Amino acid sequence: PDALRDRYGRNAWGQAALICRRLVEAGTRYVTLNTDVSSNMWDNHGNLTAAFDRMLPAYDQLLTALVEDLVELGLFDRVIVLVCGEFGRTPRFNEQGGRDHWGRAGFALVGGGGLRGGQVIGSTTPHGDEPDLRPISPADLLATVYQALGIDPQTTFRDPLDRPIRVLDAGEPIRELV
Repeated sequence: PDALRDRYGRNAWGQAALICRRLVEAGTRYVTLNTDVSSNMWDNHGNLTAAFDRMLPAYDQLLTALVEDLVELGLFDRVIVLVCGEFGRTPRFNEQGGRDHWGRAGFALVGGGGLRGGQVIGSTTPHGDEPDLRPISPADLLATVYQALGIDPQTTFRDPLDRPIRVLDAGEPIRELV
């Protein structure tokens, strides 16, 4: 219905999130929504303020609609919603008014999937340049997701040459979430 499409936003991101919701409703067990593939808007090394004025309202709209719908449909506890990037951003603007890649500190928003929500875990230093309290690694986040999906992060598989390959070489599930 038009009202549902409007609720998610009449843009590529919003309609893609609605498709994700429909896939989950239909029983799909894993869905990825990459908001940068078609938009080319997230990699903001310049003019960040103008870009965020465009992007953030659309992203807020789609994420709010998706989470509310999953809760209303009774699907939120069996679906993990994970919002993250592959790295953080510099704590200070560069000369072009943007922020560059910064692997030292980042964020992830995690909800659903039977995980304990409603909390902030970890922090950065006051300037946002380094992890401070309760540093969490990307491997810890993956271990948490795997455990929630019923995959033991310590599992070892054998490759075609019979060499042991671990699901994860490092990382522990985030105890506050599991």
